[in-house]
Amino acid sequence: MSKQSVFTTYCRFYSARQVKKKLPIISCKRPEFNHYQGQSYSKFDGVKLASQGWSHPKSKGDYFIIHGNANKIEEDNVYKKSFEEIGLKNELIQVMSDQGITLPTAIQTKAVSAILKGHNTVVTAETGCGKTLAYLLPIFQHILEWKQHVPEEFNSPMAVVITPSRELANQISEVAQSIAQELNISVTSLIGGRTKQKMLDPPIEYCDMLITTLGAYSKLVTTGIYKVHNVHHVVLDEADTLLDDTFIGKVSNLLKKFSIQYKVEITLPPIGCQLTLVSATMPHELPESVNSFVAPDSLKTVTTSNIHRVLPHVPQKFIRLGKAQKPTELLKLVNADVNQQRPVMIFSNQTSTCDFVSMFLNENNIECININGQMAVPLKLGKFDMFRNGKVNVLSCTDIASRGLDTLRTQHIINYDFPLYTADYIHRCGRTGRIGSPDNCTITNFVAWPREIQTVQKIETSVRKHSELPNVNANIKRLIDDRVVRMVEKGLVRNVA
Repeated sequence: MSKQSVFTTYCRFYSARQVKKKLPIISCKRPEFNHYQGQSYSKFDGVKLASQGWSHPKSKGDYFIIHGNANKIEEDNVYKKSFEEIGLKNELIQVMSDQGITLPTAIQTKAVSAILKGHNTVVTAETGCGKTLAYLLPIFQHILEWKQHVPEEFNSPMAVVITPSRELANQISEVAQSIAQELNISVTSLIGGRTKQKMLDPPIEYCDMLITTLGAYSKLVTTGIYKVHNVHHVVLDEADTLLDDTFIGKVSNLLKKFSIQYKVEITLPPIGCQLTLVSATMPHELPESVNSFVAPDSLKTVTTSNIHRVLPHVPQKFIRLGKAQKPTELLKLVNADVNQQRPVMIFSNQTSTCDFVSMFLNENNIECININGQMAVPLKLGKFDMFRNGKVNVLSCTDIASRGLDTLRTQHIINYDFPLYTADYIHRCGRTGRIGSPDNCTITNFVAWPREIQTVQKIETSVRKHSELPNVNANIKRLIDDRVVRMVEKGLVRNVA
């Protein structure tokens, strides 16, 4: 063998060893589609996807796994600051210490400072990174400073946190009360379900902070039962949901009643009301109706580097299945979870599918409860608590359970139906791999339909290109308008404009 041939062989062997040493970002059933750290793609060849041929029926049974080191971006040194350095006072620092929290997370470092200074703030960060404390802590500090200077009146809180769901309101209330009880601050929760009864027999109570759902609070403010003149903080938690077409009209009418300032003067007593928008995903372009209650250029955005990316530390498996294969695969996975006592959440796109999953598992001797948006309030109340408290380890749900809920017990997410939008995928996956979650969390995705395959291909492409997920910021109204235009073009509906 010539010297040139020996050298060429050595180079190939060395390169192969280097590839093997690199950690896999994506591993596939077909190894030729594996993707490794540092691997890039020529703009002429394009990105080679494991899911590229999944539209073909013969692709059933194929899979790929995004590993827990995918798309992870290290935060800068800002997260190493202490609570004292970001402006929190000793009372709150001590409460955090008593709860085992000694340092703020990256988003807490950035958000606490901005809110303490009186800015209207948009807090956007990956799920499970501590956004709730990021706004509760500075608001509690303001309440401590203001309490003696604001006249105490019944049904007249100084801060209001508004959520789209009862479950999220109850969860935030628990977190807030665990802090407030150490500070002599009163926190009250107000959720829907008995709003008419409250209007007929109004509550009379003193509270410093109110945690509430939009519908219940809006009605009781409109009827004058709850007063707004003492409110100096309004928080919209899961703001992207509250600002979409489902809620924006009611949100706009409600927030017009508050004196939201360009920047609140932190005086004693304070002047004006401060707005905070919180979510794991947020459209770049807010709806025009937002202008009716806040100056858009007054909003200071704080975010983290991992925003709008796949969950960076939890393995995610994508399996190409036929529709008829899904129940069998589900039963196999859930049986394994039950045997290992691993709490699992199973997401479906439709209420009917959510009900089917629950009935199917129960018929196969697996105890499963379900929650969905169409369920009657008396049935839904407490069901999520059964899962969270460990009475049941299997929960079938729709996207009503994907936003904001702190599901620390959850070790496995199964997307029985794959979500059609990347924002929904981020929120569903965020029910596991949170701060305080077990180390061995996983996500399994069933992929069956053409539109599901398209979304999977977008996610796989973003991981291979080490970029943000596409269309997470898309305004929901625009998505609907674009969908109508496409249907008109295809002759599926008449243009009624």
